[in-house]
Amino acid sequence: MIREKIKQIKKIFVTRSILVLIGLILATVLILSVVLKEPVTQVVADIKEEFVDKTEGNGRQPVGDEDNPIPRPNLDVQLLTPNKYSRPGYKIDKIKDIVIHYTANPGSSAQNNRDYFEGLKDNHYTMASSHFIVGIDGEIIQCIPTTEYSYASNERNKDTISIENCYINEDGSFEKETYNSLVHLTAWLIVKFGLEPDNIIRHYDVTGKICPKYFVENEKAWKKFKRDVKKYINKYIEDY
Repeated sequence: MIREKIKQIKKIFVTRSILVLIGLILATVLILSVVLKEPVTQVVADIKEEFVDKTEGNGRQPVGDEDNPIPRPNLDVQLLTPNKYSRPGYKIDKIKDIVIHYTANPGSSAQNNRDYFEGLKDNHYTMASSHFIVGIDGEIIQCIPTTEYSYASNERNKDTISIENCYINEDGSFEKETYNSLVHLTAWLIVKFGLEPDNIIRHYDVTGKICPKYFVENEKAWKKFKRDVKKYINKYIEDY
């Protein structure tokens, strides 16, 4: 008899605790909605985006270019000469994330930046490179095969693909052509390597460096970019 009463009390306690927790969550969402001046549905979506698990075992598999439903971007392939300063040739075992950068050199073109990386083999100024560079007019230059390291994302060079982006504006925002090409390229890479939109990260997320500037200083713009990549994928793959 006493045990049954204890069980009943425990059930009541657990039920009330759950209801209180749900109430607190709803209240928090409503407060955030008011403070951020965003619809409740958007706040919930952003919270989900922040806390969703980034699982390696998501069941998706890499696909060959011929099997990728996302159209291959128009890539100008200008591979760097193998050298220890910009194309060391180290192999990537498994790609886990796509890292977005900006060049920190306003007004420079994709070709300018590619040539800078190539020149490092001779001047030995530093170690730097990127797999891809998206230009101001939306052109995309590939500098390094996706099977090899680039020198762009510090300790994450070993398991990431890097994309540098050119820009003009002081705030680091990208031109429409640059943005559209970046969305397309990122979507194609996500599907190609069996990743998820949550596997798109900023250089800032690796080291704390303000890179890419606009996406670090404008969190809403960063979240919108990731949503735009997902929307692009969903044009070709429903419910990806």
